[in-house]
Amino acid sequence: MLRNILKIFTLLLFLCSFVYGATANSSKKLAYIVSDINIPFWSIMASGIKNEAKKQGFEVVVYSSNNNKKSELKNTFLAIKDKVDGLVISPINSSTSKTILGFAKKSNIPVVISDIGTDGGEYVSFISSNNTSGAYGIGKILAAKMQELGYDKDGSVGIIAIPQKRANGKARTNGFKKAMSEANIANAGLLQQVDFSLEETYNHATTLIKNNPNLKALWLQGSDKYQGALNAIKDMGKEGKILLACFDAEPEFLEMIPKGTLVGAAMQQPFFMGEKAVESLISHINGKKVQKNQQLEVLAVSTDNIEKNLPLIKRNVLGIME
Repeated sequence: MLRNILKIFTLLLFLCSFVYGATANSSKKLAYIVSDINIPFWSIMASGIKNEAKKQGFEVVVYSSNNNKKSELKNTFLAIKDKVDGLVISPINSSTSKTILGFAKKSNIPVVISDIGTDGGEYVSFISSNNTSGAYGIGKILAAKMQELGYDKDGSVGIIAIPQKRANGKARTNGFKKAMSEANIANAGLLQQVDFSLEETYNHATTLIKNNPNLKALWLQGSDKYQGALNAIKDMGKEGKILLACFDAEPEFLEMIPKGTLVGAAMQQPFFMGEKAVESLISHINGKKVQKNQQLEVLAVSTDNIEKNLPLIKRNVLGIME
């Protein structure tokens, strides 16, 4: 079924490509195809994309795929049909990214990938975070806290991960495990997210706690469902006994980290990533040379350094413009 859909889309896109190439396009329009705009990280990135596009006189149309592959294909077709000057994509995974790139190439539309990555295909630039370094950094912070409390001796850490088919998911896991290995802290297991719901995070956390009597910490490879993990820790009678650390950030973290509710977070800079993606795409459209791979720093934030990093966190991480 999906193969037939792909064949139909390919034919339609060929026709659109012909029209696209023969018609002058003066609208100065970009499209952002994102896996799920309801996830705060992507919403903040979309704000950065719009902010930079507005500065440079471009309109942006956002297409959210709601983490559905068929919707992502439809959105790709709609964006190309709209004769956009370029695409910024944050795909569902590295495999679907390759599909989007193939359709865009047929229509001669340049693409910048903003996070996630791709298994192949042609693109102008790949804007990413140093996921390995960021995960390693938050792993070091968590390990130090466990050592301070004496949790490192016989305690273990459970991981609630984003899909490991994603290049960024693998990088986060590798960086974090390296920090744990250096501190001789045991791995209690890894459970992958599928629907990214609060209930799923709660269930994963509960499973890891039940299956590992010596569990002393949980690490979420995301941020927006942190409450699911906290609820599980509370319901299992482990408040004050199991630490929590995250990847990415929510506004609440500005209070939670200083209070110690959260040990820390490895914070990507989605607003800044969005700006860089558009800056790179428009530079390419204007005939300028663009760096193929651009990797941005992930801020490993803890109680010790949150105050110093606050201006950067507010703007580049949370998209709060003051």
